[in-house]
Amino acid sequence: MELKIILEFCVVLSAIYLGSRAGGISLGLWGGVGIFVLTTFFGLAPTAPPVDVMLIILAVVMAASVMEAAGGIDYLVGIAERIIRKNPKQITLVAPVVSYFFTFGAGTGHIFYPLLPIMYEVAFENGIRPERPIAISTIASQQAITASPVSAATAAMIALFAPLGVGLPTIMLISMGGTLTGVIVAALIQSRVGVPLNDDPEYQRRLQAGEIAPPSGRTEAATQAEPPPGARLSAILFLCGAAFIVISGLFPSLVPQVPINGKMTTIPMPLAIQIVMLSIAAVSLTLTRAPVGKIAKTNVAQAGLTAVIGIFGLAWLGDTFIKGNEAVIIGDIGAITKAYPITFALGLFFASVLLFSQAATTRALMPLGIALGIPAPFLIAMWPAVNGYFFLPTYGTIIAAINFDRSGTTRIGRFIFNHSFMLPGLVTTVTGIFAGLAIASLVR
Repeated sequence: MELKIILEFCVVLSAIYLGSRAGGISLGLWGGVGIFVLTTFFGLAPTAPPVDVMLIILAVVMAASVMEAAGGIDYLVGIAERIIRKNPKQITLVAPVVSYFFTFGAGTGHIFYPLLPIMYEVAFENGIRPERPIAISTIASQQAITASPVSAATAAMIALFAPLGVGLPTIMLISMGGTLTGVIVAALIQSRVGVPLNDDPEYQRRLQAGEIAPPSGRTEAATQAEPPPGARLSAILFLCGAAFIVISGLFPSLVPQVPINGKMTTIPMPLAIQIVMLSIAAVSLTLTRAPVGKIAKTNVAQAGLTAVIGIFGLAWLGDTFIKGNEAVIIGDIGAITKAYPITFALGLFFASVLLFSQAATTRALMPLGIALGIPAPFLIAMWPAVNGYFFLPTYGTIIAAINFDRSGTTRIGRFIFNHSFMLPGLVTTVTGIFAGLAIASLVR
């Protein structure tokens, strides 16, 4: 029996490995291959696909894609730029907080990419080592995904915890408190990381080789493009939709009651999110007159499709494996996890290193935590551990951050793991988990 489970687990790992090597939607596609192998050759019964999660993501992605097509994301980036440029000397603290809240509001890390050249320019022109704000801001932009009410990862949490009577307000209280604390602590530490810019050997090499020009002291934006018509409105509508979801979670009486199985019941939060975000997308599309043909081609739409396919295949694969071996898995590790619940966070962390997706990791492993009987508030507190994508410097935001820092201070070290994102990533994650546990102990 143990050999059979080990072989099944190897199938799961192989699917993850092959999918991660190809990247993109391949994770989800190879998840489907893994299910085929488990059901055909090992006799496991396939579980139901995570339909609720996928539909929430699709609804949110549609609203965000309309916003991007209307110029709303560029409008939000412009606001972020003005905030960062007004506090150039404090950029190592200001930039990650801005990155956090912009991802928090938009529900996607996509909004972070346009901020990278702004951070680099402001830091460089003020003689600040660009690695400091860029590295922690990269981490902050992903940490906010596990706090945003409209992210794919939060959609997975809502669907999983709603049957336990744990709603969005509790999830956000613990996760936002923990992750934001972690970001601020890491930013304070990051402000002292590395030698000053002028003493960095790689920067001096590039400067002497003429690869970059020295700072000019310019702190204002070179251009201030006027947002297209409808950009501001699309951003406002999207953020209003996100705010309404949060308020509805805080005050369930705002959500209509409908007859379900012959009983008047408040519309479940997963369905409420789908209804609200689809409505926001339709209203925004009508009022802003965003080009319909552009919506499906936006970066947000393509990233959303990747997330849906990833969760479809990979979370389904994880569910099938865990449910098929639930008794053995819980029997073997249940005692350890119940005695030391924090060990579950390690599982979340290293799974996310392989999956490159907070949502997929959440959907694949959180059911195991629930089955092990770990109290819901503590599971939520450990949730930021799914942000372990930074451990291997291969994630898209990390590669982009390295490339945008033309001074060379943001980099991958000689030993691969000693890269610019390891310290802020570990500090943020560990601090966020323990801060979340402290909050969870108060709300339990």
